[in-house]
Amino acid sequence: MANNHSHMAGINSHIEMGPIDGRSVMELEDESIVSPQPSDIKTRSVDVAPHRSFFGFGTEEFGCKYILNSTLNSIKIVLFSSKLNLLASCGPLAIVVDKLTNHHGWVFFLSLLGIIPLAERLGWATEQLAFYTGPTVGGLLNATFGNATELIISMHAMNSGMLRVVQQSLLGSILSNMLLVLGCAFFCGGIVHCSKEQVFNKASAVMNSGLLLMAVMCLLFPAVLHFTHTELHFGKSELMLSRFSSCIMIIAYGAYLFFQLTSEKNLYSPINEEGTPTDGGSDDDEPPEISKWESITWLFLLTFLISVLSEYLVNAIEGASAAMNIPVAFISVILLPIVGNAAEHAGAVMFAVKDKLDISLGVAIGSSTQIAMFGIPFCVVVGWIMGRPMDLNFQLFETATLFMTVLVVAFMLQEGTSNYFKGLMLLLCYLIVAASFFVHIDPKSVQDKPRTNT
Repeated sequence: MANNHSHMAGINSHIEMGPIDGRSVMELEDESIVSPQPSDIKTRSVDVAPHRSFFGFGTEEFGCKYILNSTLNSIKIVLFSSKLNLLASCGPLAIVVDKLTNHHGWVFFLSLLGIIPLAERLGWATEQLAFYTGPTVGGLLNATFGNATELIISMHAMNSGMLRVVQQSLLGSILSNMLLVLGCAFFCGGIVHCSKEQVFNKASAVMNSGLLLMAVMCLLFPAVLHFTHTELHFGKSELMLSRFSSCIMIIAYGAYLFFQLTSEKNLYSPINEEGTPTDGGSDDDEPPEISKWESITWLFLLTFLISVLSEYLVNAIEGASAAMNIPVAFISVILLPIVGNAAEHAGAVMFAVKDKLDISLGVAIGSSTQIAMFGIPFCVVVGWIMGRPMDLNFQLFETATLFMTVLVVAFMLQEGTSNYFKGLMLLLCYLIVAASFFVHIDPKSVQDKPRTNT
């Protein structure tokens, strides 16, 4: 070892081609140009010593300590940076109650509370990953993983044969985003900025409204076909039309993504009060709290935890409905989406208060568009693969509710401005929808009851 060091000391740094003490030739040449002082050389030799041990005998120890410290720091940030994480203990408690007792109401309630912090942290991890992907891809990631909770619950319900819960939870997610989330964003933003009228990109809002109307059309035709008894092949034409329309909707949504990501980026940029596009940059943007690979790891881990709790949640829905005397339709359309949209709700309100209404609109309306044009047809295709007769016939009451909601929101967005009164109107509309589903008897559930009791 001593011979090696004496040999390396006698070689000029400009002639040596290989790395010396872990540094490249270019680094050594840069140092020689600066003409370091002897004190600098002494300091540098001290700094190099641990670097040499990293590439020598201390590699494994250094790597383990670094990974351990990084992991502990990441866990600390994820677990202790949100007050909602206090509800995380409800998840394991729900599993314990399910194993030891038969109280489906408590299992449902605890699972519901346990999923809320997981959904919020999932949205947070997606935002951290968006720092490394850019705003356009980041917006797509936010919409996708923001809807992951609803899709996971839908997959578990479909696997259990509860197709009406799948339909109603997805419908409720659209209604919740368009009325509750957007209404809260408009209301809170309007209260904070009451001295001026907030503006947003009208072109993007009109594009999303058009896609939502297309989704309503695809849901309306199977329902009308069923209730007018005009099917060519009774019981088959409705299902075939739903599967064909679902494939068309997925293609249309893919084309919309391609259009948004490539040809018309300026169309979706934020605008200022004068109505001219801005670059979307801001001085108060915060740096990411965790690295890219830590974000990806947390995304997979949180998705898995939500999937585990969703299974207990879905299995307890019918028992909770009977125990609490609440219709399954109300649980599916109102309660489940509020939990699934917890991340979108908090994010949309926060950005509206900061006068970043375009981001709030992208979260609320963008998420509704993705559920309507991708989430629902995706579940139909997955049901097709699994052999489940999942279709687009959401029944007349649910389809009419969605149609009226899309019309109301489209009229609210056509001016490109918002205020607290518009937000209040959307919130009041959501209260009417919630009350309607509380007194609504689902025809298919009534038909299924004699079969389940025998």
